[in-house]
Amino acid sequence: MTDDATTSGSTPIIFDGWRSISVSLYMALIGYSVMVTLPVLSTALVAMLGFTEVQVGRVWGADLGGLSLGAIISSMLVSRLNRRHLVVAGVVLSVTANALCIFSAEYEQVLWLRVAAGMGSGVFTSVAVVTLGGTTKPVRAFNMLLFAFAFSAALQLHILPQLSMNEIYLVFIGTTTGCALFLPWLPTRALNAEELTQQEQSEEDVEDWHVPRILPVICLIAICFTYINIGGYFTYIELAALADGIAKEWIGPLLTGSSMFALVGCGLALLCQRFGMFKPLFVSLFAMAAIVIMLSGGITDINVMVSLFSFTTLWTFVDVYQSAMMAHMDRSGSLIALMPGVQGFGNFIGPNISASVLGAGMGYSVMFVISSSMALVAMFLYIGVFVYMHRRKPAPARAI
Repeated sequence: MTDDATTSGSTPIIFDGWRSISVSLYMALIGYSVMVTLPVLSTALVAMLGFTEVQVGRVWGADLGGLSLGAIISSMLVSRLNRRHLVVAGVVLSVTANALCIFSAEYEQVLWLRVAAGMGSGVFTSVAVVTLGGTTKPVRAFNMLLFAFAFSAALQLHILPQLSMNEIYLVFIGTTTGCALFLPWLPTRALNAEELTQQEQSEEDVEDWHVPRILPVICLIAICFTYINIGGYFTYIELAALADGIAKEWIGPLLTGSSMFALVGCGLALLCQRFGMFKPLFVSLFAMAAIVIMLSGGITDINVMVSLFSFTTLWTFVDVYQSAMMAHMDRSGSLIALMPGVQGFGNFIGPNISASVLGAGMGYSVMFVISSSMALVAMFLYIGVFVYMHRRKPAPARAI
């Protein structure tokens, strides 16, 4: 069976093939690499290029804002164009922008180049997420992604602090170029109507996911708020710890070690499937808010360790359920393609809000309070979706 073959009868869904899943996992890992290495990237800009704490938030916020914009562009084109062509365009843009960063050290130049690099990443990351969301079992697919993130993030958080800023850019260039190596494994188009029907018939989920289009849109907004919290917290956690007198020899290994707690989040996500999609989200988002606001009273060796390990666990756990819920609600892929966009936008807003708080002299304590409140907003949005879905009258199934 080729990547472009149509399915009929008992023929497997093309998105469930190991080649399609593998290339999508790799592209997503590379596309999200800035997001998962924000603490060390922020410290690197301060230490190596002399950027201020406020400028750091603006620069990496710009990168993730570019990710958002690239994903939005990709979402408008993914159902119309050959997906492999989109990936090539994204890779070329990202590689070019990262290469130019090697020759630029001025704040404004770096700022705009990071926007361009983020846009390129957003294009191919969006294609990767759509492809994973097209699998028959999206919970499993996104769990595989976040399981892989644990090892990928640990490796990057260990290696990147040992490199110069230019060497970091070269790593970005090399890994992004790798996205083109297995491009023939990537499906070129979305499933057709017959394949979508076959896929629905093979699903085991008992929840009625035929919902009005506004509900997945609300879920996208909730994802954005979740990532405003993640972006603000993760961009400044190392700098905040150092400002409170925590030794770099302590916080550095903690960041690397915390990435492995993503495995715990994956394991918990599998165990909690019997509780449905919503209840685990409510509990995890409330817990995420609690472990962020915990640091507002001051950072110690112990509470930063508890916060980092818990945060990484919950980040992974929440992402599994948010991603799978979007995949169930939007089998056509037109909205799930926006997921990297809203994640990037949240990660653009989060660091910028935090930078503004710090620029106004309010300090890290206020920053952690504001950041944690964003997770609570996401929780209440999901509660609203849950209440609607379980109070509505039964209706004939309809595609969204």
